[in-house]
Amino acid sequence: MVKYAIELFQQNGLKPVIYRYPVSRINRKLTLRTGYVGTPANKQYEYDHRMDEALFMDKAFIERKLEVMQDAYEKNKELAAVYAGPAVIEVFGEKPFVPVIKENALRLNEKQQELTLLYSQKSAEIVNKYIPRDKYSFTIIAYPIPEIGDDFEEIFDRIVEVNTLDNEIYKEIQQKIILELDKAEYVHVVGKGDNHTDMKVMLHDIDITKETNFENCLADVNIPLGEVFTSPVLTNTEGVLNVSQVYLNELKYNNLTLTFKDGKIVDYTCDNFDSEEENKAFIKENLMFNHDTLPIGEFAIGTNTTAYVMAHEFDIIYKLPILIVEKMGPHFAVGDTCYSYSEEAVLYNPDGREIVAKENECSVLRNSNEEEKKKMAYYNCHTDITIPYEEIEKISAVLPDKTEIVIIEDGRFVLKGTEKLNEPFDKK
Repeated sequence: MVKYAIELFQQNGLKPVIYRYPVSRINRKLTLRTGYVGTPANKQYEYDHRMDEALFMDKAFIERKLEVMQDAYEKNKELAAVYAGPAVIEVFGEKPFVPVIKENALRLNEKQQELTLLYSQKSAEIVNKYIPRDKYSFTIIAYPIPEIGDDFEEIFDRIVEVNTLDNEIYKEIQQKIILELDKAEYVHVVGKGDNHTDMKVMLHDIDITKETNFENCLADVNIPLGEVFTSPVLTNTEGVLNVSQVYLNELKYNNLTLTFKDGKIVDYTCDNFDSEEENKAFIKENLMFNHDTLPIGEFAIGTNTTAYVMAHEFDIIYKLPILIVEKMGPHFAVGDTCYSYSEEAVLYNPDGREIVAKENECSVLRNSNEEEKKKMAYYNCHTDITIPYEEIEKISAVLPDKTEIVIIEDGRFVLKGTEKLNEPFDKK
């Protein structure tokens, strides 16, 4: 498949570059691995050594690293200018990993944490200078590996089915959902049973005749299809986001709970460890990337019920990558919006209305004349957290007069025109 993809890229005048993931701590970020790589032989070892840069990180190191990065981009600016974007093949199927906290493992001190955030901000600015985010595209798709179990071949075939669902069918259904959501002042998301989610998500004020808050996301670049998403207004977005189990950046979180006020995290916890201190540290390091808080960068409703039923049929829901899981229910992303560094790009939904909800009270600070405020525009991370359908009591669009238009109730789509999304549940 990779061979044929390379040939097709070349036929379209594109020369692929395939690179291995960085093995030196100098260029790595926690346990994240970008580039071609095999499964680590010992995930606990990798986790224990995720912050070994604590041995050498200081201000001089960060300044030197940024200097070298700037010099490298300047010397290769002609190549950077014709960068077309990443084509990513994710793999999944590994057993979920829950690390053990080792007291003797190296950890970044507070000053070093601040330096990592500074580097993240400055390096993103350098990259965007030479490779503007609005000048390239991307494509991403995921497939299982044999470690997923004895049903590997059947699961692979079913994933191909999920990855090739009919764009036209979903385009029309998702447009019906968007039309109702665009009437709303805010969206109300309520969990079911042991799920304590109760979120109020504020939406931008729009001219519904020519503007829309939600993007109709199909399988043009982000495969598989199946979501409508927006960048919420942060002010008055508030509540509790809770999910029983979720697998984020290759780490499993049990009973993850985030509390929001004005769209930003004000409290967080999980049940991974006996100590609340360890739970909070685990979330701050691995989900919040050492930020004191993160905003909600995205709210979305996933519509790919085919993927959801398949995942439950083979009991692999917690082995799937976020690329697929985000399409399998409502989800919130903490961090930057989906349009960071490209807010000025003009985008339209298939119905011709312009997508205008592309930024929030954080990203708008990029235009500030004050350097300190500019630093607060981007967090340089974006992590999707999906609530499974069976943990959803209700998702409704709440109009200015407080009338509710219910989109999902008891884990099923109830909006007129979305009945087809329930067919996979009925077949099951």
